[in-house]
Amino acid sequence: MQSVVDLLKDAHLHPFVDHFSVALVLVAILFDLVASLMPSRTWLRYSALTLIILGAAAAAGSKVTGGWEAERVWDALSGVQKDALRWHAHFGEYLAWALAGLAVWRLGIEFIGFLGKTRAIYLIVVVVGGGAMLYQGDTGGDLVYEHGIGMETSGKQTPAPAQSAASSESSTPIPTVFVAPTPAASASVAPSPAPAVPSTAPSPVAAVPSAVPSPAAASPAAKSTTL
Repeated sequence: MQSVVDLLKDAHLHPFVDHFSVALVLVAILFDLVASLMPSRTWLRYSALTLIILGAAAAAGSKVTGGWEAERVWDALSGVQKDALRWHAHFGEYLAWALAGLAVWRLGIEFIGFLGKTRAIYLIVVVVGGGAMLYQGDTGGDLVYEHGIGMETSGKQTPAPAQSAASSESSTPIPTVFVAPTPAASASVAPSPAPAVPSTAPSPVAAVPSAVPSPAAASPAAKSTTL
């Protein structure tokens, strides 16, 4: 028997049983409201009776499976998380007993003559019970999505985006960039050779002596011969 219980605990049935209990109770209320408008449709009344009994049984199962889940995660929770879970568990226990009482009342309305006169009061009370079921489901969703209870990372604080980004930046090594030195603009540049300037010095010209003597330079002997 203990092995069967352990197997059921490992199956994490609480969310599934919760959804079934809420659906069964709400559909039972809907069928009873329609049956009050159509008294001749007896199948609607019996369907509502069957559904409210199944819904009460599912609520009892939800209470049991919820206790299993609470035992599994209790030690890993913080103070605020424990307070939220404690309120959800207490309200669920009261709700399970209330639904069981509504199911017994509905049986009496159907099969005990004098209780049939309380049908209108029952409808008002069961509608309030349906609202309580929706509230209980909402608090269960808050436990999971706001407090993180029931998740695999339960009890571990998830860092905010800014903090996680900062931690990732601090843990990631900064890459080193090597910049090659740029040659200085004042580096020595070999001067281009100056263009060859042609020499303008005049080439020497040999003086050629005149072959014809000038008349003034005639010798005196020639003059005396002429005379």
